[in-house]
Amino acid sequence: MKKNKKIVLAYSGGLDTSIILKWLQENYDSEVIAYTADIGQEMNRKKIIKNAKKLGVKKIIIKNLKNTFVKEYVFPMIRGHAVYEGVYLLGTSIARPLIAKDQIKVAKKFKAFAVSHGSTGKGNDQVRFELGYHYFGSKIKVIAPWRIWKLKSRTDLINYAKKHNIPIPKDKRGAPPFSVDDNLFHTSTEGKVLENPKNSAPEFIFQRTTSPEKAPNKPTYVSIEFKNSDPVSVNRKKLNPEKLLEKLNQIGGKNGVGRVDLVENRFIGIKSRGVYETPGGTLLLIAHRAMESVTLDKDTMHKKDSIMPRYAELIYNGYWFSRERFKLQKIVDLKKSKVNGSVKLKLYKGNVTIQSRITKSSAYSMKKVSFEENKTFNKSNVERFINFHKKKLK
Repeated sequence: MKKNKKIVLAYSGGLDTSIILKWLQENYDSEVIAYTADIGQEMNRKKIIKNAKKLGVKKIIIKNLKNTFVKEYVFPMIRGHAVYEGVYLLGTSIARPLIAKDQIKVAKKFKAFAVSHGSTGKGNDQVRFELGYHYFGSKIKVIAPWRIWKLKSRTDLINYAKKHNIPIPKDKRGAPPFSVDDNLFHTSTEGKVLENPKNSAPEFIFQRTTSPEKAPNKPTYVSIEFKNSDPVSVNRKKLNPEKLLEKLNQIGGKNGVGRVDLVENRFIGIKSRGVYETPGGTLLLIAHRAMESVTLDKDTMHKKDSIMPRYAELIYNGYWFSRERFKLQKIVDLKKSKVNGSVKLKLYKGNVTIQSRITKSSAYSMKKVSFEENKTFNKSNVERFINFHKKKLK
């Protein structure tokens, strides 16, 4: 092999990616660059750097992508009201395209011949990462250790870690740990007791939401202002995308909002059960739909609703960077300039109710909906309207 060959690894600093890092060094005779995208996950920068250095890594890159993540990925998805299979707000799905894009950017900068990730061979993330890699760097090799190495079990990984003096967290000894993914938008938990759908989710797995039973006994009110279909302020305080979502996560999580327990159909064909927490995203979705209800016309709203299942499925399957998703995004955003105003929500023990919708839009007419007699709506036209549609029954 040529000297100075490089591989950029998506590195978390944890056990699995540390093992992958060492395995890459052993099997590819290449310099491994440790790359971490900070998208709001719980992370320890010092630990990441320390663990990578212990494994002989010279170049460690940690990129702060939180604001980009929310503004360019979460917000467009909220505008599309994307919900997969009626429940999942796509918190993990929407993060992978950004990581893949930036990882390829780093690979090109340092002229790496390959990129690598730690996704398992049964999951969706391997697809999401690799479709993103292909879109931005089709000539860069992809190394997916979980699909090619001889380590077949958790025991194999533990033994490999011991052999190479890789630190093993206490919760990773013995039985497999819960699989946890988190970012600024959500937290997901899978595995162990959750694998059997008959088992209830234990309370201790929830990380960013208070249980509804222990939530405040008084309701909390929150106002979200939208401009051109994107949220710009919370309780009249303007915030950048990152801080705005952080604030809504705090408010929603404290009130037990945003928990879902679901069995989903993975892209690769198997079912999986998981528990997801998306407090701020839940508030944004409810508020945005409420804002559109008084600012957009019926045809536009119904068109958006009709494409949403496909739009959500594309995101779930890893097709964020696809012609079809780009095309649907144009439909989603066709009249986004009309979506302006504020929505007030009431939060109480996991429930969210709409208190008010305030807008200068003329889409909603007080005169037309009033039960009082007025000249703005000609009721005589209704009979002709009904007769026209009677003909469609035959």
